[in-house]
Amino acid sequence: VQLQASGGGLVQPGGSLRLSCAASGSIFSINPMGWYRQAPGKQREQVALVSQTTSKTYADAVKDRFTISRDAAKNTVHLQMDRLRPDDTAVYYCYAHSLVTRADYWGQGTQVTVSS
Repeated sequence: VQLQASGGGLVQPGGSLRLSCAASGSIFSINPMGWYRQAPGKQREQVALVSQTTSKTYADAVKDRFTISRDAAKNTVHLQMDRLRPDDTAVYYCYAHSLVTRADYWGQGTQVTVSS
């Protein structure tokens, strides 16, 4: 499984950004798929995950602000981030778990900076 992330950047507080992650390889085995983030000096934390059945889970810190979606036809997951706050600043990593290999896969990180 290979993951290619895109999106991210610099945005003012209250603004929006959209991250995308395209999967390739043994995509039939992926479940779930989603995003983690790591802020400077902090551990990597789960942000949002979506399953093959489109069941979604969110971290409490992003509920009602972030929306994860999965485009099965394009093997892509999107993370719409609204009402961004400075504490959302982090490197965001695309994530996928393979049910076949039972391994976790990571995309390259993409920087999200929320600052005025």
